[in-house]
Amino acid sequence: MGPRLAIIGISILASLFQADAAKAETYPLRSITMIVPYPAGGPTDTIARVMSDPLKAALGQSVILENVTGAGGSIGTGRVARAAPDGYTIVIGHNQTHVINAVTQSLSYDVVKDFEPVSLIAETPLWIVARKDMPANDLNEFVAWLKAGDGKASSGAVGIGGPGDIAGLFFQKQTDTHFQFVPYRGGAPLLQDLLAGHIDFTFGQAATYLPYVRSGQLKTFAVLTPKRWWAAPDVPTLDELGVKGIYASFWHGIWAPKGTPEAVVQKLNEAIKMTLADDSVKQRFKDIGQEIYPDAQQDPAALAAQQKAEIERWWPIIKASGIRSE
Repeated sequence: MGPRLAIIGISILASLFQADAAKAETYPLRSITMIVPYPAGGPTDTIARVMSDPLKAALGQSVILENVTGAGGSIGTGRVARAAPDGYTIVIGHNQTHVINAVTQSLSYDVVKDFEPVSLIAETPLWIVARKDMPANDLNEFVAWLKAGDGKASSGAVGIGGPGDIAGLFFQKQTDTHFQFVPYRGGAPLLQDLLAGHIDFTFGQAATYLPYVRSGQLKTFAVLTPKRWWAAPDVPTLDELGVKGIYASFWHGIWAPKGTPEAVVQKLNEAIKMTLADDSVKQRFKDIGQEIYPDAQQDPAALAAQQKAEIERWWPIIKASGIRSE
C-alpha cells in the first residue's frame, strides 16, 4: 500500500470512528423498542416491565415493550436479528432464546453472530412445581404418583426443547418415570393452566411461581440447584433428595442487532447498570425471586461469556438427546 492509500485508509477509519462517536453523543433521539419474545404476564415480560420506567429515566427516552410471541421465543428474537443496528431495537432474552433454540430449531439467524451482547440482568433457578391438589406432598410421593400414572401425567413447558423440557427428560431418566410434555407459547398461559389444574406440574422458573407457592395455590417439591435457593430456603434440592446432578436455571440478558456501534452498546449498558443499581428495582427483583447479577458481571463481555459457557454445556447434551421442535 502506498503512502497516499494509507492516508486515505486512515482517514476513512477516522471518519467511521467519528461517526460512531457522534451517534453515541446524540443517542437516543427517539423511543427505543424492547422486543419481549414471550406473552405479557410471563417472567421475561415481568422483568422487562420492572426495568422499562427506570431505563426511560436513564436514557431520557421512552422504552416501548413489544410482545412478539411464538416458536419458543425465536420469532421475536429473529425480528431483532434483522433490525437496523442503530440501538433503537433491542431484545430481552435468556438461555432458551440465545442458546437452546439454536439446536432445537432451524433458525434463520445465528444466536451469536447476529447479535451484540449488551448486559446480563438476573437469574432464577428451575424447580418442580405442581397443582395444589396434587396427591403427592413430597418428592418420593411425587415419583411414586408418576409411576402409578403410567405416563399419563402432564408437564407444561414453554415451546418444545426449552430448559424445562431438558430438565424433565433428565428427571425421567434419573427416576425411571414417564410423563407427557404440553407445549405453551409462554410462561403466562402455562401458569394459568397450572393454577386451574389443567396440567399437573412443570419444571418452571422459580421466580414465576414463588408467590403462588407462598400463598398455597401451588406446591413445590424440589429446586434444581446445587444448594437451596435463597428465596425459598425451606425447599430442598434434588441432590438432597437423592436425584443427583440436575441443575438448571434461567438467566436473562439484553442484546442488540449485530453491527450496533460499540459506543451505543456502551450507552445502553450504562443505562441498564444504572437501572439495576436502583434500590426500588433491586427490591422489586427480590420480591419476584430474581437475583440481579453483580455490577462486574453486567458488562457485554460477561453476557458473551455466559452465552458461550452455556452453549458449550448444553449443545452437546441436546444434540445427543435428539430434541427438535419441528
